[in-house]
Amino acid sequence: MPGHRRQPSIELLELMGVVKENGNEPPPVFTPLSYDYVLVAKLMEDRERHAKKQREYIEQLRIKNFKVTKIIYDNLVFYGIQAPKEIFQKYRYLLKISDACSGTSTDSNISLSTRIRIVHFIINHTQISTKENLRDLMKSKVFETRFCLHEKRKQKELKEEWARWSACLKGQPVTKVRDYFGEKVALYFLWLGWYTFLLILPAVIGILVFLYGLSYFNSSPLVQEVCESDTVMCPLCDRVCKVWKLSDTCSYAKLSLLFDNNGTVFFAMFMAIWTTLFMEFWKRHLASFVCEWRVTDWSESEEELILELVNDAECRPKMYKHSYLRTALVLICVLVMILVIIGLTHFLVVVRVLVAGNLAKGFKSNLGAMLAGAVLHFLIITIMTKVNRIVALKLCKIEETRTFADTEKSFTVKMFTFQFFTYFSSLFYVAFFLGRINGHPGEYVRLAGQWRLEECHPSGCLTDLFIQMAIIMVLKQIISNVFEYFGPLFKKFLGKKKRQHKLQRKCATCYLKDDYQLKEGQELCEGCKLRDWHTNYELTDVDSFSLFNEFLEMVIQFSFTTIFVAAFPLAPLFAFLNNVIEIRLDAIKMVTLERRMVPKKTNTIGVWIDILEAVGVLAVIVNGLVIGVSSDFIPRLVYRYVYGPCVNGTAGVSDCMSGYINNTLSVASMADSRVKFDQSQMITDGIYATSCSYKDYRDTDFNITHQFWLILAVRFAFVILFEHVLVICKFIASWFIPPVPMHVKNDGLTDKFRRLQEELKYFKPDNVCTP
Repeated sequence: MPGHRRQPSIELLELMGVVKENGNEPPPVFTPLSYDYVLVAKLMEDRERHAKKQREYIEQLRIKNFKVTKIIYDNLVFYGIQAPKEIFQKYRYLLKISDACSGTSTDSNISLSTRIRIVHFIINHTQISTKENLRDLMKSKVFETRFCLHEKRKQKELKEEWARWSACLKGQPVTKVRDYFGEKVALYFLWLGWYTFLLILPAVIGILVFLYGLSYFNSSPLVQEVCESDTVMCPLCDRVCKVWKLSDTCSYAKLSLLFDNNGTVFFAMFMAIWTTLFMEFWKRHLASFVCEWRVTDWSESEEELILELVNDAECRPKMYKHSYLRTALVLICVLVMILVIIGLTHFLVVVRVLVAGNLAKGFKSNLGAMLAGAVLHFLIITIMTKVNRIVALKLCKIEETRTFADTEKSFTVKMFTFQFFTYFSSLFYVAFFLGRINGHPGEYVRLAGQWRLEECHPSGCLTDLFIQMAIIMVLKQIISNVFEYFGPLFKKFLGKKKRQHKLQRKCATCYLKDDYQLKEGQELCEGCKLRDWHTNYELTDVDSFSLFNEFLEMVIQFSFTTIFVAAFPLAPLFAFLNNVIEIRLDAIKMVTLERRMVPKKTNTIGVWIDILEAVGVLAVIVNGLVIGVSSDFIPRLVYRYVYGPCVNGTAGVSDCMSGYINNTLSVASMADSRVKFDQSQMITDGIYATSCSYKDYRDTDFNITHQFWLILAVRFAFVILFEHVLVICKFIASWFIPPVPMHVKNDGLTDKFRRLQEELKYFKPDNVCTP
């Protein structure tokens, strides 16, 4: 597009190193490959019915003037498909007169990615006499698979510039990625690059918060009070556990201070503002690239109408439908599924309670039960991910959505909802219920009237949440990346070993054709076609939801990074390190280890942007609750300014928090008939203890003290104030930063004005007959 001014937002991203562009590159020119698309089937000499359907489907393609070349190799049949020119000419014409797609490029040369998209739609919607389309035929094993071919020259360019580990700290050639994989993949990598870049500041601040806690590791009066205490604590379970000294958990208290200090409050506030700024600036960068790629006015629904007409000029458009009965049924099924997932959380609680007794004996705390619960939670996540996918797909079928885009949106919302509850239900229990509903020595809350619920450590419950998050987040990322990369790599290695020698070489005639632009109509010989097709066939298969899996993984990580960041300030650091690897891992996987993904056109990341907005709002609410309810920030604040030694004017006290731990403990006496510990449980170091302490604000008669109600009131006041202030800040930031840059709006306005002005030149007023 000569004379087109580059967007400042894109130049800013280049300066930051997020992307790497080479100015206004010319649009890609179509380079003929060995064919546009390839279908693969098994030889079916003994299955005449399937073979008949296969021949009929190929015949339907030939009726549409598709060129189909059949090559047999071993027990496989390869069908190379090449579309006629008139199909693309018809597409260009309809695109030109379309209202919503009027801003898109209609150059005479159609890129190969566009050709693939058109051919992919047509072969998927071509039916045989039994009304079966390609998807139905693949389900019944008439065809084994289908794929579009990699372009070796462009594949090599992307590998050198982008898809290699040595390019980890370099910008991404997003426009080249768009030309090869389509806008949908390009916007995913653009979003991931921007998200990763913005994680640098939270990662640095998270490290500072961690170091702030580390600086008080040994000198904090709270830690010293625990480590030097002679306080005897009540048994953590019935019969098996014995009383223990608070000083036995000195290391646990030190660990708690690393993640539960004053710095985490300000870090949580910062992350809430960061989430808003991330989203608002992402919208601006998205608008700039969409304008640069000339897809601002592109409409997915209208594009699909065009493709339907290109496929069949006599077709009828699919009407919008809505059934209250189906919607109600789907809603009920979603709620049932959520209840099942929450039920699994209760199962985790039961398991933790059952093992807490034996493990508490060795750990002197609930650390063992919590570690066991986190590992079990990870196993449940792995299993439920597969179950959630199956259920979400079944529910989408019940809805009978109009288009694939509607199906994808519906599936995305359902799958994310299920995955969110699968990942976070256990974390919500640890954050807001653990240690708060367990009762007291006079009246413990029990499961089935038998097993006691878990308790928090006297130094707070936030460490339990941190360890649970760290295990799930870090373990999930490591295992996911290992399988993502080494799975396709291992398959490719096995494929190379199995490939026969005759497919290892090119003939002399075709040897140099892969590196130079072929003349239109020129093709590779049959042997080299087969070699090319078989090489692509051996790569790992991709489907319509392959990119969805990548987005889901990153959005779940974004949720971990923002929602419970008050308990895990190192989460942005782990996310940043993971994403630096993830970008190149996904690039290498898509370019060299997987079959080419069908290029898809879009001008947004779809429903993911709504999900990210919802996560941002939820992050404000949850972080406020974590600090106000889960953290000991409020009790410490109340103690410092209401009950502490500095308020009472106690002489000789060096720190206003001295005595805080002892203030949070209540005492249960064995003389009280309601306390039913066995005498064998009350022996520690050979000494019989007549009383023990537990974390709560109760008097000797187990009545709640005035301090408890004051702390509860301050907790609620803090949560309300925290959330209102941050929500106001989010709205101000959203209002202050326009989602679309002014230069993008002006460029679009100028472009429309120019096109209308050109059309006006051909305007001829009709002759009006006067009466």
